[in-house]
Amino acid sequence: MSLNTIDAALLQKMFLAGAQSIEAKKEYINELNVFPVPDGDTGTNMTLTIMSAAKEVSAIANPDMQSLAKAISSGSLRGARGNSGVILSQLFRGFTKEVRDYDRIDVVVMTNAIHKAVETAYKAVMKPKEGTILTVAKGAAERAAQLVAETDDLEYFGAEIIRHMEEVLAYTPELLPVLKEAGVVDSGGTGLVEIVKGAYEAMLGKEVDFKLEVRPAAAAKVAGTVDSENISTADIKFGYCTEFIIMLEKEYTMDTELEFKAFLESIGDSIVVVSDDDVVKVHVHTNDPGLAIQRALTYGSLTKMKIDNMREEHNEKVIMESEKQAAIQAAEAAEHKKEKPRKEVGFVAVSIGEGINEIFRGLGVDYLIEGGQTMNPSTEDMLNAIDQVNADTIFILPNNSNIILAANQAKALTEDKRIVVIPSKTVPQGIAAMINYVYDRTADENEEFMTEGMHAIRSGQVTYAVRDTSIDGKEIRQGDIMGLDDKTILAVGRNVADTTVELVASMMSEEAELVSLYYGEETTEEAAGEVADRISELYPDVDVEVHCGGQPIYYYVLSVE
Repeated sequence: MSLNTIDAALLQKMFLAGAQSIEAKKEYINELNVFPVPDGDTGTNMTLTIMSAAKEVSAIANPDMQSLAKAISSGSLRGARGNSGVILSQLFRGFTKEVRDYDRIDVVVMTNAIHKAVETAYKAVMKPKEGTILTVAKGAAERAAQLVAETDDLEYFGAEIIRHMEEVLAYTPELLPVLKEAGVVDSGGTGLVEIVKGAYEAMLGKEVDFKLEVRPAAAAKVAGTVDSENISTADIKFGYCTEFIIMLEKEYTMDTELEFKAFLESIGDSIVVVSDDDVVKVHVHTNDPGLAIQRALTYGSLTKMKIDNMREEHNEKVIMESEKQAAIQAAEAAEHKKEKPRKEVGFVAVSIGEGINEIFRGLGVDYLIEGGQTMNPSTEDMLNAIDQVNADTIFILPNNSNIILAANQAKALTEDKRIVVIPSKTVPQGIAAMINYVYDRTADENEEFMTEGMHAIRSGQVTYAVRDTSIDGKEIRQGDIMGLDDKTILAVGRNVADTTVELVASMMSEEAELVSLYYGEETTEEAAGEVADRISELYPDVDVEVHCGGQPIYYYVLSVE
Protein backbone atom coordinates (compact mmCIF):
# COMPACT_ATOMS: atom_id res chain seq x y z
CA MET A 1 0.00 0.00 0.00
CA SER A 2 1.51 3.30 -1.09
CA LEU A 3 1.69 6.52 0.93
CA ASN A 4 0.48 9.51 -1.07
CA THR A 5 0.29 12.37 1.45
CA ILE A 6 1.84 13.55 4.71
CA ASP A 7 -0.21 15.52 7.22
CA ALA A 8 1.10 17.85 9.94
CA ALA A 9 1.08 15.17 12.65
CA LEU A 10 3.23 12.85 10.55
CA LEU A 11 5.56 15.69 9.49
CA GLN A 12 6.06 16.52 13.15
CA LYS A 13 7.12 12.93 13.87
CA MET A 14 9.38 12.92 10.83
CA PHE A 15 11.15 16.10 11.92
CA LEU A 16 11.72 14.83 15.46
CA ALA A 17 13.00 11.52 14.10
CA GLY A 18 15.42 13.41 11.86
CA ALA A 19 16.68 15.30 14.89
CA GLN A 20 17.16 12.07 16.82
CA SER A 21 18.97 10.50 13.88
CA ILE A 22 21.67 13.17 13.61
CA GLU A 23 22.00 13.42 17.38
CA ALA A 24 22.86 9.74 17.47
CA LYS A 25 25.49 10.15 14.73
CA LYS A 26 26.95 13.53 15.67
CA GLU A 27 30.30 12.20 16.93
CA TYR A 28 30.75 10.14 13.77
CA ILE A 29 30.01 13.26 11.72
CA ASN A 30 32.46 15.27 13.81
CA GLU A 31 35.18 12.76 12.97
CA LEU A 32 34.70 13.48 9.26
CA ASN A 33 35.94 17.06 9.70
CA VAL A 34 39.07 17.46 7.62
CA PHE A 35 40.95 19.82 9.92
CA PRO A 36 41.78 17.92 13.12
CA VAL A 37 41.43 20.94 15.40
CA PRO A 38 39.44 20.74 18.66
CA ASP A 39 36.52 22.92 17.62
CA GLY A 40 32.75 23.25 17.48
CA ASP A 41 32.45 20.48 14.90
CA THR A 42 29.91 20.00 12.13
CA GLY A 43 27.95 17.21 13.81
CA THR A 44 27.66 19.18 17.03
CA ASN A 45 26.64 22.39 15.27
CA MET A 46 24.01 20.72 13.10
CA THR A 47 22.63 18.78 16.07
CA LEU A 48 22.34 21.88 18.26
CA THR A 49 20.67 23.72 15.39
CA ILE A 50 17.99 21.11 14.74
CA MET A 51 17.50 20.46 18.46
CA SER A 52 16.69 24.12 18.95
CA ALA A 53 13.82 23.67 16.51
CA ALA A 54 12.91 20.22 17.86
CA LYS A 55 12.29 21.74 21.27
CA GLU A 56 9.63 24.01 19.79
CA VAL A 57 8.23 21.34 17.48
CA SER A 58 7.79 18.77 20.25
CA ALA A 59 5.85 21.32 22.35
CA ILE A 60 3.03 21.56 19.77
CA ALA A 61 0.18 19.36 20.99
CA ASN A 62 -2.08 19.51 17.93
CA PRO A 63 0.07 20.59 15.01
CA ASP A 64 -1.09 22.16 11.78
CA MET A 65 1.23 23.07 8.90
CA GLN A 66 1.33 26.75 9.81
CA SER A 67 2.35 26.22 13.45
CA LEU A 68 4.75 23.45 12.53
CA ALA A 69 6.42 25.49 9.78
CA LYS A 70 6.85 28.44 12.12
CA ALA A 71 8.39 26.29 14.86
CA ILE A 72 10.82 24.56 12.48
CA SER A 73 11.87 27.78 10.75
CA SER A 74 12.08 30.04 13.79
CA GLY A 75 13.66 27.46 16.08
CA SER A 76 16.38 26.50 13.62
CA LEU A 77 17.10 30.07 12.50
CA ARG A 78 17.62 31.32 16.05
CA GLY A 79 19.46 28.21 17.19
CA ALA A 80 21.78 27.99 14.17
CA ARG A 81 25.45 27.44 15.05
CA GLY A 82 28.39 27.33 12.69
CA ASN A 83 28.25 27.48 8.92
CA SER A 84 26.72 24.01 8.65
CA GLY A 85 24.02 24.90 11.17
CA VAL A 86 23.15 28.15 9.40
CA ILE A 87 22.91 26.37 6.03
CA LEU A 88 20.72 23.68 7.63
CA SER A 89 18.45 26.37 9.09
CA GLN A 90 18.14 27.97 5.65
CA LEU A 91 17.19 24.61 4.13
CA PHE A 92 14.44 24.30 6.75
CA ARG A 93 13.39 27.91 6.15
CA GLY A 94 12.94 27.37 2.43
CA PHE A 95 11.20 24.01 2.89
CA THR A 96 8.69 25.37 5.41
CA LYS A 97 7.92 28.43 3.27
CA GLU A 98 6.59 26.07 0.63
CA VAL A 99 4.64 23.59 2.80
CA ARG A 100 3.05 25.98 5.31
CA ASP A 101 0.03 26.76 3.10
CA TYR A 102 -0.94 23.12 2.57
CA ASP A 103 -2.89 20.78 4.82
CA ARG A 104 -1.17 17.76 3.32
CA ILE A 105 2.09 17.25 1.43
CA ASP A 106 2.14 15.13 -1.70
CA VAL A 107 4.97 14.41 -4.13
CA VAL A 108 4.43 17.67 -6.02
CA VAL A 109 4.46 19.82 -2.87
CA MET A 110 7.46 17.88 -1.53
CA THR A 111 9.38 18.45 -4.76
CA ASN A 112 8.63 22.17 -4.75
CA ALA A 113 9.59 22.38 -1.06
CA ILE A 114 12.95 20.66 -1.64
CA HIS A 115 13.69 23.05 -4.52
CA LYS A 116 12.75 26.04 -2.38
CA ALA A 117 14.98 24.74 0.42
CA VAL A 118 18.00 24.46 -1.88
CA GLU A 119 17.36 27.84 -3.48
CA THR A 120 17.13 29.54 -0.07
CA ALA A 121 20.29 27.87 1.25
CA TYR A 122 22.38 28.77 -1.81
CA LYS A 123 21.26 32.41 -1.56
CA ALA A 124 22.37 32.55 2.09
CA VAL A 125 25.99 31.69 1.25
CA MET A 126 28.13 34.44 -0.30
CA LYS A 127 30.33 32.03 -2.25
CA PRO A 128 28.66 28.59 -2.40
CA LYS A 129 31.18 25.77 -2.55
CA GLU A 130 30.42 22.47 -4.25
CA GLY A 131 31.34 19.23 -2.51
CA THR A 132 29.50 20.35 0.62
CA ILE A 133 26.08 20.03 2.25
CA LEU A 134 24.77 22.35 -0.50
CA THR A 135 25.77 19.85 -3.20
CA VAL A 136 24.03 16.98 -1.41
CA ALA A 137 20.88 19.08 -0.97
CA LYS A 138 20.97 20.07 -4.65
CA GLY A 139 21.26 16.39 -5.55
CA ALA A 140 18.02 15.74 -3.66
CA ALA A 141 16.28 18.52 -5.59
CA GLU A 142 17.52 17.26 -8.95
CA ARG A 143 16.36 13.69 -8.26
CA ALA A 144 13.00 14.96 -6.98
CA ALA A 145 12.48 16.84 -10.26
CA GLN A 146 12.95 13.56 -12.13
CA LEU A 147 10.69 11.53 -9.83
CA VAL A 148 7.73 13.92 -9.63
CA ALA A 149 6.53 12.91 -13.09
CA GLU A 150 7.05 9.20 -12.40
CA THR A 151 5.29 8.48 -9.12
CA ASP A 152 2.89 9.74 -6.47
CA ASP A 153 4.15 7.19 -3.91
CA LEU A 154 6.08 9.06 -1.22
CA GLU A 155 7.65 5.83 0.07
CA TYR A 156 9.30 5.14 -3.30
CA PHE A 157 10.01 8.84 -3.79
CA GLY A 158 11.78 9.10 -0.42
CA ALA A 159 13.84 5.95 -0.91
CA GLU A 160 15.08 7.18 -4.29
CA ILE A 161 15.91 10.62 -2.92
CA ILE A 162 18.02 9.08 -0.13
CA ARG A 163 19.75 6.70 -2.54
CA HIS A 164 20.70 9.59 -4.81
CA MET A 165 21.82 11.80 -1.89
CA GLU A 166 24.15 9.00 -0.79
CA GLU A 167 25.57 8.79 -4.32
CA VAL A 168 26.18 12.55 -4.38
CA LEU A 169 27.73 12.39 -0.92
CA ALA A 170 30.11 9.64 -2.04
CA TYR A 171 31.17 11.89 -4.93
CA THR A 172 31.99 14.95 -2.76
CA PRO A 173 35.72 14.02 -2.48
CA GLU A 174 35.94 14.44 -6.28
CA LEU A 175 34.65 18.00 -5.94
CA LEU A 176 36.79 19.02 -2.96
CA PRO A 177 40.41 17.79 -3.17
CA VAL A 178 40.94 18.32 0.55
CA LEU A 179 38.27 15.68 1.23
CA LYS A 180 39.93 13.27 -1.16
CA GLU A 181 43.32 13.72 0.45
CA ALA A 182 41.88 13.11 3.91
CA GLY A 183 39.92 10.10 2.66
CA VAL A 184 36.52 11.32 3.88
CA VAL A 185 33.20 12.52 2.48
CA ASP A 186 31.73 15.89 3.42
CA SER A 187 30.62 16.04 7.05
CA GLY A 188 27.75 18.51 6.50
CA GLY A 189 26.38 16.43 3.66
CA THR A 190 26.58 13.35 5.89
CA GLY A 191 24.59 15.15 8.56
CA LEU A 192 21.88 16.10 6.07
CA VAL A 193 21.59 12.51 4.83
CA GLU A 194 21.22 11.28 8.42
CA ILE A 195 18.40 13.76 9.07
CA VAL A 196 16.55 12.71 5.92
CA LYS A 197 17.03 9.02 6.75
CA GLY A 198 15.57 9.49 10.21
CA ALA A 199 12.59 11.39 8.82
CA TYR A 200 12.01 8.71 6.19
CA GLU A 201 12.00 5.91 8.77
CA ALA A 202 9.38 7.79 10.79
CA MET A 203 7.29 8.23 7.63
CA LEU A 204 7.34 4.44 7.24
CA GLY A 205 5.97 4.04 10.74
CA LYS A 206 9.03 3.74 12.96
CA GLU A 207 8.11 4.66 16.53
CA VAL A 208 9.41 8.06 17.60
CA ASP A 209 9.48 9.46 21.11
CA PHE A 210 6.96 12.23 20.51
CA LYS A 211 8.11 14.14 23.57
CA LEU A 212 11.66 14.50 22.38
CA GLU A 213 14.07 15.10 25.23
CA VAL A 214 16.30 17.96 24.12
CA ARG A 215 19.56 18.00 26.00
CA PRO A 216 20.66 21.44 27.18
CA ALA A 217 23.09 23.00 24.73
CA ALA A 218 26.38 24.44 25.89
CA ALA A 219 25.46 28.04 25.21
CA ALA A 220 28.05 30.60 24.29
CA LYS A 221 28.86 32.49 27.46
CA VAL A 222 28.49 36.17 28.06
CA ALA A 223 31.85 37.50 29.19
CA GLY A 224 31.83 37.43 32.96
CA THR A 225 29.35 34.59 33.48
CA VAL A 226 30.10 31.44 35.44
CA ASP A 227 32.63 29.33 33.53
CA SER A 228 31.59 25.67 33.71
CA GLU A 229 35.15 24.61 32.94
CA ASN A 230 36.14 25.86 36.37
CA ILE A 231 33.92 23.23 38.03
CA SER A 232 36.11 20.18 38.06
CA THR A 233 35.18 16.65 37.04
CA ALA A 234 38.30 15.35 38.71
CA ASP A 235 36.17 13.58 41.33
CA ILE A 236 34.86 11.30 38.56
CA LYS A 237 37.70 8.78 38.56
CA PHE A 238 36.19 6.49 35.92
CA GLY A 239 34.33 8.23 33.11
CA TYR A 240 32.13 5.59 31.48
CA CYS A 241 29.17 3.81 33.05
CA THR A 242 29.18 0.50 31.17
CA GLU A 243 26.36 -2.04 31.26
CA PHE A 244 25.65 -5.20 29.26
CA ILE A 245 24.29 -8.71 29.49
CA ILE A 246 26.38 -11.78 28.63
CA MET A 247 24.50 -14.63 26.95
CA LEU A 248 26.73 -17.45 28.19
CA GLU A 249 28.11 -19.85 25.61
CA LYS A 250 30.90 -21.41 27.69
CA GLU A 251 31.20 -22.89 31.17
CA TYR A 252 30.82 -20.14 33.79
CA THR A 253 31.63 -21.29 37.34
CA MET A 254 31.97 -19.44 40.63
CA ASP A 255 35.72 -19.31 40.06
CA THR A 256 35.12 -17.82 36.62
CA GLU A 257 32.90 -15.14 38.13
CA LEU A 258 35.45 -14.27 40.82
CA GLU A 259 38.15 -14.03 38.16
CA PHE A 260 35.92 -11.79 36.02
CA LYS A 261 35.12 -9.52 38.98
CA ALA A 262 38.81 -9.24 39.82
CA PHE A 263 39.52 -8.15 36.26
CA LEU A 264 36.76 -5.53 36.38
CA GLU A 265 38.14 -4.21 39.68
CA SER A 266 41.51 -3.75 37.99
CA ILE A 267 40.00 -1.43 35.37
CA GLY A 268 37.18 0.31 37.28
CA ASP A 269 34.80 0.48 40.22
CA SER A 270 31.04 0.38 41.07
CA ILE A 271 31.03 -3.22 39.89
CA VAL A 272 27.90 -5.35 39.82
CA VAL A 273 28.02 -8.88 38.38
CA VAL A 274 24.82 -10.91 38.74
CA SER A 275 24.56 -14.44 37.31
CA ASP A 276 21.31 -16.25 36.51
CA ASP A 277 21.60 -19.58 34.73
CA ASP A 278 22.91 -18.76 31.26
CA VAL A 279 22.77 -14.95 31.64
CA VAL A 280 25.17 -12.57 33.43
CA LYS A 281 24.23 -8.92 34.09
CA VAL A 282 27.29 -6.62 34.29
CA HIS A 283 27.72 -3.02 35.47
CA VAL A 284 31.08 -1.23 35.82
CA HIS A 285 32.47 2.32 35.84
CA THR A 286 35.70 2.38 33.80
CA ASN A 287 37.83 4.57 31.57
CA ASP A 288 38.04 1.85 28.91
CA PRO A 289 34.72 0.08 28.26
CA GLY A 290 36.37 -1.86 25.45
CA LEU A 291 38.46 -3.86 27.92
CA ALA A 292 35.37 -4.94 29.85
CA ILE A 293 33.59 -5.85 26.62
CA GLN A 294 36.55 -7.82 25.25
CA ARG A 295 36.82 -9.91 28.42
CA ALA A 296 33.05 -10.49 28.48
CA LEU A 297 33.11 -11.74 24.90
CA THR A 298 35.33 -14.63 25.99
CA TYR A 299 32.33 -16.00 27.93
CA GLY A 300 29.62 -15.53 25.29
CA SER A 301 27.72 -13.03 23.15
CA LEU A 302 26.59 -9.64 24.44
CA THR A 303 23.23 -7.86 24.42
CA LYS A 304 21.57 -4.80 26.03
CA MET A 305 24.85 -2.87 25.81
CA LYS A 306 24.80 0.67 27.20
CA ILE A 307 27.73 3.07 27.69
CA ASP A 308 27.22 6.55 29.18
CA ASN A 309 29.84 9.27 29.51
CA MET A 310 29.47 10.34 33.14
CA ARG A 311 31.76 13.34 32.71
CA GLU A 312 29.50 14.56 29.92
CA GLU A 313 26.44 14.11 32.12
CA HIS A 314 28.25 16.01 34.86
CA ASN A 315 29.09 18.80 32.42
CA GLU A 316 25.47 19.01 31.32
CA LYS A 317 24.45 19.62 34.93
CA VAL A 318 27.15 22.25 35.17
CA ILE A 319 25.94 23.84 31.93
CA MET A 320 22.40 24.02 33.29
CA GLU A 321 23.70 25.84 36.34
CA SER A 322 25.75 28.13 34.12
CA GLU A 323 22.67 28.91 32.04
CA LYS A 324 20.76 29.84 35.18
CA GLN A 325 23.55 32.22 36.13
CA ALA A 326 23.59 33.64 32.61
CA ALA A 327 19.83 34.27 32.78
CA ILE A 328 20.24 36.14 36.06
CA GLN A 329 23.04 38.25 34.63
CA ALA A 330 21.06 38.88 31.44
CA ALA A 331 18.23 40.27 33.56
CA GLU A 332 20.70 42.46 35.42
CA ALA A 333 22.18 43.58 32.10
CA ALA A 334 18.72 44.50 30.83
CA GLU A 335 18.19 46.70 33.88
CA HIS A 336 21.60 48.24 33.34
CA LYS A 337 20.78 48.86 29.69
CA LYS A 338 17.71 50.90 30.66
CA GLU A 339 19.94 53.26 32.54
CA LYS A 340 22.24 53.88 29.56
CA PRO A 341 21.30 56.55 27.01
CA ARG A 342 21.00 55.53 23.36
CA LYS A 343 24.23 56.14 21.43
CA GLU A 344 25.06 56.22 17.75
CA VAL A 345 27.47 53.28 17.56
CA GLY A 346 28.06 50.12 19.57
CA PHE A 347 30.21 47.01 19.24
CA VAL A 348 29.72 43.27 19.80
CA ALA A 349 32.64 40.83 19.54
CA VAL A 350 33.07 37.08 19.95
CA SER A 351 35.98 36.43 22.29
CA ILE A 352 37.88 33.41 23.59
CA GLY A 353 39.61 34.24 26.88
CA GLU A 354 39.78 36.77 29.69
CA GLY A 355 42.95 38.39 28.38
CA ILE A 356 41.40 38.80 24.93
CA ASN A 357 38.25 40.09 26.62
CA GLU A 358 40.21 42.86 28.31
CA ILE A 359 41.85 43.86 25.04
CA PHE A 360 38.48 44.16 23.31
CA ARG A 361 37.00 46.09 26.23
CA GLY A 362 39.95 48.46 26.08
CA LEU A 363 39.26 49.03 22.39
CA GLY A 364 35.65 50.01 23.13
CA VAL A 365 33.66 46.80 22.62
CA ASP A 366 30.35 47.04 24.51
CA TYR A 367 29.35 43.39 24.66
CA LEU A 368 31.39 40.20 24.47
CA ILE A 369 30.18 36.71 23.61
CA GLU A 370 32.57 34.01 24.73
CA GLY A 371 32.54 31.23 22.19
CA GLY A 372 34.78 30.70 19.21
CA GLN A 373 36.13 27.24 18.45
CA THR A 374 34.95 25.16 21.39
CA MET A 375 31.35 26.29 21.04
CA ASN A 376 30.14 28.41 18.13
CA PRO A 377 27.62 31.02 19.32
CA SER A 378 24.15 30.67 17.85
CA THR A 379 22.11 33.25 16.00
CA GLU A 380 20.09 33.57 19.21
CA ASP A 381 23.25 34.46 21.13
CA MET A 382 23.95 37.17 18.56
CA LEU A 383 20.42 38.53 18.82
CA ASN A 384 20.66 38.65 22.61
CA ALA A 385 23.93 40.58 22.34
CA ILE A 386 22.39 43.03 19.87
CA ASP A 387 19.50 43.57 22.26
CA GLN A 388 21.88 44.44 25.10
CA VAL A 389 23.67 47.22 23.18
CA ASN A 390 21.61 50.41 23.15
CA ALA A 391 22.87 51.91 19.89
CA ASP A 392 21.53 52.89 16.47
CA THR A 393 24.34 51.09 14.62
CA ILE A 394 26.08 47.99 15.95
CA PHE A 395 29.27 46.52 14.52
CA ILE A 396 29.62 42.75 15.04
CA LEU A 397 33.04 41.07 14.99
CA PRO A 398 32.54 37.25 14.68
CA ASN A 399 36.33 36.60 14.86
CA ASN A 400 35.83 33.09 13.49
CA SER A 401 35.02 31.96 9.95
CA ASN A 402 32.45 29.50 11.30
CA ILE A 403 30.47 32.26 13.04
CA ILE A 404 30.13 34.81 10.23
CA LEU A 405 26.98 33.24 8.75
CA ALA A 406 25.27 33.22 12.17
CA ALA A 407 26.15 36.91 12.57
CA ASN A 408 24.70 37.70 9.15
CA GLN A 409 21.58 35.74 10.03
CA ALA A 410 21.18 37.81 13.21
CA LYS A 411 21.59 40.94 11.09
CA ALA A 412 18.75 39.81 8.82
CA LEU A 413 16.48 39.20 11.82
CA THR A 414 17.14 42.62 13.41
CA GLU A 415 14.75 45.41 12.44
CA ASP A 416 15.23 48.27 14.93
CA LYS A 417 19.01 48.72 14.60
CA ARG A 418 21.50 48.89 11.76
CA ILE A 419 23.85 45.91 11.99
CA VAL A 420 27.25 45.91 10.30
CA VAL A 421 29.04 42.55 10.25
CA ILE A 422 32.80 42.89 9.85
CA PRO A 423 33.76 39.43 8.48
CA SER A 424 36.70 38.86 10.83
CA LYS A 425 37.83 35.23 10.77
CA THR A 426 40.27 35.39 13.71
CA VAL A 427 40.71 37.30 16.94
CA PRO A 428 43.74 39.25 15.64
CA GLN A 429 41.65 40.34 12.67
CA GLY A 430 38.96 41.55 15.07
CA ILE A 431 41.51 43.46 17.10
CA ALA A 432 42.95 45.03 13.93
CA ALA A 433 39.44 46.03 12.81
CA MET A 434 38.72 47.74 16.13
CA ILE A 435 42.06 49.59 16.03
CA ASN A 436 41.08 50.97 12.61
CA TYR A 437 37.73 52.31 13.81
CA VAL A 438 37.61 56.14 13.92
CA TYR A 439 34.69 57.84 15.67
CA ASP A 440 34.31 60.82 13.33
CA ARG A 441 33.88 58.60 10.25
CA THR A 442 30.51 57.41 9.01
CA ALA A 443 29.45 53.80 9.53
CA ASP A 444 30.03 53.05 5.85
CA GLU A 445 33.51 54.57 5.96
CA ASN A 446 34.38 52.64 9.11
CA GLU A 447 33.12 49.38 7.61
CA GLU A 448 35.52 49.91 4.70
CA PHE A 449 38.51 50.94 6.84
CA MET A 450 37.95 48.22 9.46
CA THR A 451 37.74 45.55 6.76
CA GLU A 452 40.88 46.86 5.07
CA GLY A 453 42.68 46.97 8.43
CA MET A 454 41.92 43.37 9.31
CA HIS A 455 43.12 42.20 5.88
CA ALA A 456 46.44 43.96 6.39
CA ILE A 457 47.56 41.31 8.89
CA ARG A 458 48.21 37.58 8.77
CA SER A 459 46.96 35.66 11.75
CA GLY A 460 47.76 32.21 13.08
CA GLN A 461 46.97 29.73 15.83
CA VAL A 462 48.89 26.96 17.53
CA THR A 463 46.92 24.00 18.85
CA TYR A 464 46.94 20.20 18.97
CA ALA A 465 45.55 17.57 16.60
CA VAL A 466 42.56 15.59 17.85
CA ARG A 467 42.77 12.91 15.14
CA ASP A 468 45.05 11.43 12.50
CA THR A 469 44.73 12.90 9.02
CA SER A 470 46.60 14.01 5.90
CA ILE A 471 46.34 17.61 4.63
CA ASP A 472 48.36 19.41 1.96
CA GLY A 473 50.89 16.60 1.95
CA LYS A 474 51.36 16.73 5.73
CA GLU A 475 50.84 13.53 7.73
CA ILE A 476 49.35 14.51 11.07
CA ARG A 477 48.98 12.25 14.09
CA GLN A 478 46.71 12.71 17.07
CA GLY A 479 48.51 14.83 19.67
CA ASP A 480 50.78 16.59 17.17
CA ILE A 481 51.20 20.35 17.60
CA MET A 482 49.90 22.29 14.60
CA GLY A 483 50.47 25.85 13.44
CA LEU A 484 47.66 27.21 11.24
CA ASP A 485 47.28 30.45 9.35
CA ASP A 486 43.99 31.82 7.99
CA LYS A 487 43.72 29.07 5.38
CA THR A 488 45.68 25.93 6.15
CA ILE A 489 48.19 24.10 8.34
CA LEU A 490 51.70 25.51 7.90
CA ALA A 491 53.66 23.78 10.65
CA VAL A 492 53.44 20.40 12.39
CA GLY A 493 55.65 19.22 15.24
CA ARG A 494 55.78 17.67 18.69
CA ASN A 495 56.91 20.79 20.56
CA VAL A 496 54.78 23.93 21.10
CA ALA A 497 57.63 26.46 21.05
CA ASP A 498 59.33 25.00 17.96
CA THR A 499 56.07 24.76 16.05
CA THR A 500 55.17 28.36 16.97
CA VAL A 501 58.50 29.69 15.72
CA GLU A 502 58.14 27.64 12.53
CA LEU A 503 54.63 29.04 12.00
CA VAL A 504 55.84 32.64 12.40
CA ALA A 505 58.70 31.97 9.98
CA SER A 506 56.27 30.68 7.35
CA MET A 507 54.09 33.79 7.78
CA MET A 508 56.93 36.34 7.76
CA SER A 509 57.45 38.78 4.88
CA GLU A 510 59.98 41.50 4.09
CA GLU A 511 57.40 44.17 4.92
CA ALA A 512 56.59 42.72 8.35
CA GLU A 513 57.08 45.11 11.26
CA LEU A 514 55.25 43.55 14.21
CA VAL A 515 54.51 40.09 15.62
CA SER A 516 51.84 39.91 18.34
CA LEU A 517 51.67 36.79 20.53
CA TYR A 518 48.57 36.09 22.65
CA TYR A 519 49.37 33.17 24.94
CA GLY A 520 46.64 30.80 26.12
CA GLU A 521 45.57 29.43 29.47
CA GLU A 522 47.88 26.41 29.15
CA THR A 523 50.93 28.57 28.37
CA THR A 524 52.95 30.55 30.92
CA GLU A 525 54.13 34.12 30.48
CA GLU A 526 57.70 32.86 30.85
CA ALA A 527 57.28 30.34 28.01
CA ALA A 528 55.72 33.02 25.81
CA GLY A 529 58.62 35.32 26.55
CA GLU A 530 61.09 32.66 25.48
CA VAL A 531 59.25 32.18 22.19
CA ALA A 532 59.24 35.95 21.66
CA ASP A 533 63.02 36.07 22.27
CA ARG A 534 63.59 33.36 19.67
CA ILE A 535 61.51 35.28 17.12
CA SER A 536 63.40 38.51 17.92
CA GLU A 537 66.74 36.76 17.36
CA LEU A 538 65.60 35.49 13.97
CA TYR A 539 64.06 38.83 12.94
CA PRO A 540 65.89 41.66 14.77
CA ASP A 541 64.12 44.38 12.74
CA VAL A 542 60.65 43.17 13.75
CA ASP A 543 59.00 44.18 17.03
CA VAL A 544 57.52 41.32 19.08
CA GLU A 545 54.73 41.97 21.58
CA VAL A 546 53.46 39.44 24.14
CA HIS A 547 49.92 39.60 25.55
CA CYS A 548 48.01 37.35 27.93
CA GLY A 549 45.10 35.96 25.88
CA GLY A 550 43.89 33.36 28.37
CA GLN A 551 42.22 31.42 25.56
CA PRO A 552 41.52 27.67 25.84
CA ILE A 553 42.49 25.14 23.15
CA TYR A 554 45.10 27.38 21.51
CA TYR A 555 48.58 27.65 23.03
CA TYR A 556 49.09 30.80 20.98
CA VAL A 557 47.00 33.09 18.84
CA LEU A 558 49.28 35.39 16.87
CA SER A 559 49.49 37.94 14.09
CA VAL A 560 52.15 39.25 11.71
CA GLU A 561 51.72 42.73 10.29
